[in-house]
Order: sequence, then C-alpha cells, then structure tokens
Amino acid sequence: MFKSVFAVIFLMVAVALSAMDASAEYGDVVINNYSDEAGVSPVVFPHWFHRIRYNCKTCHTDLNIKLSAGSNKIKMSDIMDGQYCGACHDGETAWGIENCELCHSAKQGSKTSVQSGQLHQMLQMEKHPVVANPVAAKKKR
Repeated sequence: MFKSVFAVIFLMVAVALSAMDASAEYGDVVINNYSDEAGVSPVVFPHWFHRIRYNCKTCHTDLNIKLSAGSNKIKMSDIMDGQYCGACHDGETAWGIENCELCHSAKQGSKTSVQSGQLHQMLQMEKHPVVANPVAAKKKR
C-alpha cells in the first residue's frame, strides 16, 4: 500500500515538475550529443543523486560509462537494449523509458557539460579583478 501511494505521489510531482522549464543544478551532467538533432530536450543526469546511492564503480566500471561529459555516445536504442542508463531504468529497478520528461528535461540547446554552482562561476570570471590578476588587485588597495 505504501509503495503504491508513494509511486502515485512521485508520479504527480514528476508530472508537475516536467511542466516547468527545467534546468540543471550544480553537479548535474547535461547530455546533448543527439537530442537537438532528434528534436527532444537534452538529458539532465543528476550525478549527485545517483552518487549518494551507488559507488563510482557501479556506473563507471560495471556499466562502462566514461568519466568525461560528452565522451559517452549514448543513444536511446542503447538504453532500450539495457545499456548505460537502461541497466537500471528498466521499469523495475527505476522508472522506465516511457517517462521521457523525467530525463529529457534540460532547456533546448543546452550544451553537453557538467553544471557548476554560482560560486564556481564567480571564481571563473575573467573580469573579476582578484581572479584575473590578484597581484594587481592587491597593489590597488
């Protein structure tokens, strides 16, 4: 009974979230190797959601998923054949492929990348005087 109620609530939340303009969060991997040309939204892979449940070996060794974003040429046909994400997303271990919007939720045109947080983005800004040239910034004080 609990599992049925939980499943219904989860599905309702998933449908509500899919109606929103989803975007990736810190640590998520946006995968857009084939999505744009297929006319579907790119995939958002919630890396940390998976990482707290499984060790690195589960995906990166057992499922042969490469470490670098974009280096895995994952196609839906692979997933349907039980490879990559399809090893777990089979409708039994985790939701199946019929729930497209749960994975294909990035904004159209999003580039394949690992998403970073605002602090990381601020530290990477070349215009920031302390980051761009810390010695010159110190002399101006």
